[in-house]
Amino acid sequence: MIKDNDYVSYLQSPIGFMEIRANKKQIIGIQFVEKRDSYENTNFIIQEALKQLEEYFMGERKNFNFPFKFSGTLFQKRVWEELIKVPYGETLSYGDIAKSIGNFKASRAVGNANNKNKLLIVIPCHRIIGADGNLRGYRGEVWRKKWLLKHENKYLL
Repeated sequence: MIKDNDYVSYLQSPIGFMEIRANKKQIIGIQFVEKRDSYENTNFIIQEALKQLEEYFMGERKNFNFPFKFSGTLFQKRVWEELIKVPYGETLSYGDIAKSIGNFKASRAVGNANNKNKLLIVIPCHRIIGADGNLRGYRGEVWRKKWLLKHENKYLL
């Protein structure tokens, strides 16, 4: 029987190795990792995700349309669904996201939900910044967040 993590592949992106995990039907994880594991077992969904991520890094893709699944609390899912709506090359604050989900005082909780995002870039938590315009924490490290925002601004038009 195939389990959720039976499919895994790696992408050497301009900002480090990315591990892509899938089950039979959808992508379940995209994370930055220190190094590539020796185990790799791919499927057509991972192949499509790799292709689309490569296109993103080349500045040719702004949205992703491969199937993916996120799992978390109801609050986390609401936050992630809002993050998907943040347009390419734009930023919002944690407070903006809190307001958009109807929980005006939840900016810290939004930050915590961002930190639990297991589908980096596809769920663009890198587009969420502090109310003062400063970059805040990022699961993939702040220097990558800065790079991703600069990259998207370069290809915005």
